[in-house]
Amino acid sequence: MAPHRFIQANGLPKPAGPYSPATGFERLVFVSGQGATDPATGKLVGGGVAEQTAQCLRNVDAILKAAGSGLEHALRCGVFLLDMKEFRPMNEAYAKAFGDHRPARTTVQVAGLPGEGLRVEIDCIAYVP
Repeated sequence: MAPHRFIQANGLPKPAGPYSPATGFERLVFVSGQGATDPATGKLVGGGVAEQTAQCLRNVDAILKAAGSGLEHALRCGVFLLDMKEFRPMNEAYAKAFGDHRPARTTVQVAGLPGEGLRVEIDCIAYVP
């Protein structure tokens, strides 16, 4: 059996805890939950949940690309929202990022997220073509 590997995208912040941004095993890539930190500034993006969703997915995509994959190869995403009333703007930004690709998805409301002002966090499972 092939060993798993840890994946870190250049330019993205290091994890805040004892975990890897992503773990690869054979052709699968498991991306840890990503927040809306802009790698250029190191700060949370402004605006609402739509802007944060777009940044979360840019961060997920950067990690997937570092693994040899991309959003177009996503199989499943998990979306964690602070407020389910923000589902619609999150969903619109999510649809824009994925285009016609429709990975399986779970969306849940959570009691809190790690970061002042963070409204959404997204994780992903994808494959390397």
